[in-house]
Amino acid sequence: MIGDIPSEFQGPKNPVENVSWDDCQAFLDKLNDEFGARRGKFQLPTEAQWEYACRAGSTTRYCFGDEESRLNAYAWSAENSGNKTHPVGEKEPNAWGLYDMHGNVWEWCQDFYDGDYYANSPLDDPMGPATGPYRVLRGGGGNLAAKYCRSSYRSSFEPGYRNSRLGFRVALVPADK
Repeated sequence: MIGDIPSEFQGPKNPVENVSWDDCQAFLDKLNDEFGARRGKFQLPTEAQWEYACRAGSTTRYCFGDEESRLNAYAWSAENSGNKTHPVGEKEPNAWGLYDMHGNVWEWCQDFYDGDYYANSPLDDPMGPATGPYRVLRGGGGNLAAKYCRSSYRSSFEPGYRNSRLGFRVALVPADK
């Protein structure tokens, strides 16, 4: 194991939460030291990568369509979470087999946050602003209303902030062959 699990809601399949963006970077450094050189580099996904994975080819509010009433089948939100996290994989996956993209915990992304950035950003794989005081969060925590769990919804916090609704998802940038 690469470190302690700080989660408030412990369980072998529960998402790791109660981590800051800075905590995620320390974890990723250890993960890359142990496994990364052979496979590539582990990192947090960029915001664009995260949304692309969440949408799984869709262009609708949610990966499954626009009907908010169907969210309970795909995500943990204020309506069904009991104000706690749940084991990953208990809800339906998106079309690419990814679970809990619309809600269980907020997920840190690599990017800095700027509320106006996307008004003038490149359309293909925008990298986010170069600097800023906040980091991007995506995915919606399990204590939020369904309308905040849509594919495009975003939030931010300072990189040192942590609580029981903040987690992460790891991306692998493959090594060149």
